[in-house]
Amino acid sequence: MGANSSSPEGLTNNPEHLARRRETPFRLLTVKVIKARNVQKADPFTESDCYVTVSLPTASSEQARTATVHNTKDPVWNQSFCYRIDSRIKNVLQLKICDEDTFTKDDELYTVLFDVAKLQPGKTSRVTFKLNPQTWEELEVEFALQYIPGYDENIVTNGVLVSRELSLLEIKVNTKKLKQQYTSDLILAVKGSYENIQKIPLAPDSRNRKHIGFHCVKNNESNLEVTLPKKMEWSKMISVKENAECLTSVTVPLTEVPMQGKIAMKEDKTFDFHVKTTDWAKDLDVRLGNDLSTAEKNFLCKRRKYVAAAVKKALQLQEELQDDEVPVVAIMTTGGGTRSFTAMYGSLLGLQKLNLLDCMTYIAGLSGTTWTMTKLYEDANWSQKYLEEAINEARKQVTKCKIKCFSMDRLKHYYNELKQRRQEGHDSSFIDLWGLVIEAMLYEEKTDHKLSHQQTAVNEGQNPLPIYLAISLKDNYSAQDFKEWLEFTPYEVGNLKYGAYIRSEHFGSSFFMGHLMKKFPEIRICFMLGMWSSIFSLDFMYFWNLSSNAEDFWNKWTQDRVEDIDDSMVCSRPHELETRAICSQGQLSHFLREILTGRPTIAEYPNFLRGFQMHNEYLENKQFSTWKDSVLDSHPNKLMETAAEPLSLVDTGFFINTSYPPLMRPERKVDIILHLNYSGGSQTLNLDQFAAYASKQGIPFPKIEISEEDRENLKECYVFDDTENPATPVVLFFPLANDTFKNFKAPGVERDPTDMKDGDVDVSSFLSPFTTREVSFSEENFDKLVKLTEYNILNNEDKIVEALRVAVKRRKERKPSAAGLPSFHQCN
Repeated sequence: MGANSSSPEGLTNNPEHLARRRETPFRLLTVKVIKARNVQKADPFTESDCYVTVSLPTASSEQARTATVHNTKDPVWNQSFCYRIDSRIKNVLQLKICDEDTFTKDDELYTVLFDVAKLQPGKTSRVTFKLNPQTWEELEVEFALQYIPGYDENIVTNGVLVSRELSLLEIKVNTKKLKQQYTSDLILAVKGSYENIQKIPLAPDSRNRKHIGFHCVKNNESNLEVTLPKKMEWSKMISVKENAECLTSVTVPLTEVPMQGKIAMKEDKTFDFHVKTTDWAKDLDVRLGNDLSTAEKNFLCKRRKYVAAAVKKALQLQEELQDDEVPVVAIMTTGGGTRSFTAMYGSLLGLQKLNLLDCMTYIAGLSGTTWTMTKLYEDANWSQKYLEEAINEARKQVTKCKIKCFSMDRLKHYYNELKQRRQEGHDSSFIDLWGLVIEAMLYEEKTDHKLSHQQTAVNEGQNPLPIYLAISLKDNYSAQDFKEWLEFTPYEVGNLKYGAYIRSEHFGSSFFMGHLMKKFPEIRICFMLGMWSSIFSLDFMYFWNLSSNAEDFWNKWTQDRVEDIDDSMVCSRPHELETRAICSQGQLSHFLREILTGRPTIAEYPNFLRGFQMHNEYLENKQFSTWKDSVLDSHPNKLMETAAEPLSLVDTGFFINTSYPPLMRPERKVDIILHLNYSGGSQTLNLDQFAAYASKQGIPFPKIEISEEDRENLKECYVFDDTENPATPVVLFFPLANDTFKNFKAPGVERDPTDMKDGDVDVSSFLSPFTTREVSFSEENFDKLVKLTEYNILNNEDKIVEALRVAVKRRKERKPSAAGLPSFHQCN
């Protein structure tokens, strides 16, 4: 029930309702805004003209407000508003005190966020919100919470997100009687619905019965807003008061809209509204849950056979490994443009030559390594073939002249591709153009490869499962303040924090409340590459944080001041939120925020979390709390607003140049991670950053201990392990370093004086031919980089094998905890 001054029927406490009322999670919340005290003037010349807006987005899409009380610092309102709420949802009431201005925008003085879960059903609570103890500003509100019998709604939840039932409001408009030509369309709107606004053209060639629909949350209060075309006047509408005559627009609560109503025009020209509301029952298209998908579980069954055989051979075991003894080994790569694209081939070749590539279950990548991965996974059996052929093709693409990527023919091709993308229903941006440029750099011609096509390369477990990574940002927030991890596999695309996943072919389509509402053609892989390596989305805060700790300045001068305030109601349960007051920092702060976080361009996609609401106990959910690292995580209304916005996706390097997060999901049970580092500059920076991040988030991760001497001259491989916590993966860190390669052309084989030049590979200086800004390498440099990364793997075979031995031993010791793993014979 949205804002209303009256209570719904049936709100009695008679005996026949007492048994039923506890069976329903619905409550009636009455909010009575009483008064404020000592409100400070926003305008130095006059006293405040205050009013209060009241909103509860989980119950109503409408915002209510009190009357304005003029020229006083102690306004009294005594106005009540009613909401029907679902106690399973995190309901946070927003009370905003505003100063009304005649000629300028109204000033927002304070915003109070109050968690309704703090209220006790059957009780009335009078609360005084102490907005500012220094100035003695207060807001007094009375709350009453009652049980509501007779209401029911089935929800779907994973303890973080909640999907609620939808209703379909169908409206048929008969325009046959219209003879006059109108200058605008008939506009209908239902806030909070999937469609929001729909228009009906009234041109002469479109005078027929119009049929439109709005998908709405079943038990939320919504209004139907109808705006008539110009030159039209209302004369009568059923259920609308007579004083609505001659208006050009009318807002009618859906509960008051008749099943059939009529609007009469001048000179008896009329058209009719025919309204019908039905339940819209449909299975969810978003998978809510922390567990791995069925497809990935099947992959693991089949992949385990390859891994078991490879590990047995590597460890020279006499007996076959049991299912729960087979370790899960993952490759974790970092970005770095053409450098990382090239270097990754060498690392994989080294693993293949050691017969260890089949020991890998996952490969995670971002930025430039996604280029390597997508090229490889076009071949359904790439890891079962000698990689020299793929490397020769990569050499051809890396060494070719990139000027041709900007020829007139290519520019025309880019234009046509972006035009076609828009015609398919997708938005386009400069990031999509960048994706087309990447395609031109890596391929001879257009490729129709898509993410879901890579299923053919993993369905039989013949290759490791690729995982691509991106982060979602939010306008007016730095990446340090707000980011959410998104993983992409051939099977699913998912948001780690919310435990929400969609089929990979549905990424880019339109969703609402977990339902696929509008299916668009699957996105070509080149556009995904542009997003995964979107170097053009950097903001000023990114560069500032590279040189100093700018967050203190940012928090002090550009963010609204948010403080926990006293309301005399103590939180009694862990999931209850403290009451907060928000004071806006003003226009200058907003201006600074836009300057510091303004991004030249960004890849935007429909958000598959749109419409979802937050579960009442979402903060206590382990999945959410693991990745709870943004300033808005304790502001559920803001999280819902963010879900209603497009996904703004960028290269993970905007935060940390790493693809660790999806490998740290406990459901994947990763035992060993090969950290293949291809970043520029400091080779240990991203490792140190993620170790600190993991410690803060409570994610099991080994302690990173590298001496200062080693940091100046890095060796080829470091092993990090937490022997006290076997659940922590063993990390083998391979920096992009030229340690012994400069003197050895193969492990144990010293270079002759004639080939010392081949060992001269500069991967660290500013003048290195492998800097991130380079998009082309010479054939000689390409070969040097591939051989260096190949050698660094080959020269550390003993460390990898020992890690495998440790992982197998630990799995044998903890067999009962791995009993849930599917067996070979359970594979579909």
